[in-house]
Amino acid sequence: MQAIRSRDTKPERLIRRLVHANGLRYRVAARPVPSLRRTADMVFRPAKVAVFIDGCYWHGCPEHYVSPKTNPGYWSDKVKRNMERDRDTDRQLTEAGWLVLRFWEHMPAEESAEVITRLVSERRKPASDKGVPD
Repeated sequence: MQAIRSRDTKPERLIRRLVHANGLRYRVAARPVPSLRRTADMVFRPAKVAVFIDGCYWHGCPEHYVSPKTNPGYWSDKVKRNMERDRDTDRQLTEAGWLVLRFWEHMPAEESAEVITRLVSERRKPASDKGVPD
């Protein structure tokens, strides 16, 4: 398992490059909330947006996850625990006022980057620009 990347995967790098080209800056593999021992793939602190690019196998993609033939009990339980931890992370970050964005690694990077750019930009706008009365 040492050879399996936990960060800087090909989908992550591609999405980061596209988001950066759109003018957004972010932290990589950072804790959105310092007291929470979970790291997001991209963190936009002022906008309070945490982005996760989930691998299809390790996070149990409903389209692509296939239970392994070797030691299926162990690996299926591990993936299940990962999924439970993901839901717990989403809940805790949402309660702390963060917007959590999750994308599967198989999703087109351009679409993911467009969603990230749009939502981060919206959250960065002052209340007066959003049409909210003062």
